[in-house]
Amino acid sequence: MELTGKKILLVEDDKTLNFIIRDNLEEAGYDVKATENGEEAWDVFQKKQFDLCLFDVMLPKLDGFSLAKKVREKDVSIPVIFLTAKSMTEDKINGFTLGGDDYITKPFSMEELLLRIKVFLKRSHTEEVEKDELSSCKVGHFDFLFDNLTLQHGDEKRTLTYKEAELLRYFCENSNTVLSRSDILKNVWGSDDYYLGRSLDVFISRLRKYLKSDPDIKIINLHGIGFRFNASIDKK
Repeated sequence: MELTGKKILLVEDDKTLNFIIRDNLEEAGYDVKATENGEEAWDVFQKKQFDLCLFDVMLPKLDGFSLAKKVREKDVSIPVIFLTAKSMTEDKINGFTLGGDDYITKPFSMEELLLRIKVFLKRSHTEEVEKDELSSCKVGHFDFLFDNLTLQHGDEKRTLTYKEAELLRYFCENSNTVLSRSDILKNVWGSDDYYLGRSLDVFISRLRKYLKSDPDIKIINLHGIGFRFNASIDKK
């Protein structure tokens, strides 16, 4: 699948790191717009279309969390990856999940960053869905369309973030089955670490809220094990 030419918005206030990341992304074939503060990035985002956003958290003028929130209000589906320091506290991690899809901690290798970006763009709703992956189904009384990132029941229609849709799809593909936290994280996020585990709890809370109008759908927390998604699934 051809990914070169995809447009990436990079926001990093460290001039050296900004240059290194931009140089490596362009070398890999991506079309990169690099900025050094949140306000400039927001201005650029409103004028141009991008396939993925790469935001440092600690930015001048407008921090990465606030920037992601504004981006998410304009485009709910675009993948947002944060560049974070290892000193990030748990409350900040829970905070960025309100607007972000993934994060990578500094220092990181360019190989790791390029792999994360490739995975997101490859599996983005703008690309073809692999044949063995669920693209749409009936979840209880909801219609779930992964390709459109939508969850609908009657007049109630919600557009999901890419990561919310991926998590719901994984649950639908493995409904009424005990799933370990580790398996969920590895299959949806590609990694299994503490902070992603805390973020998973936030995403699950949001899915519960979205699905609450159908009392027969339950995401059951199995203490010390993981979760079980109880729902009637009709794959289309």
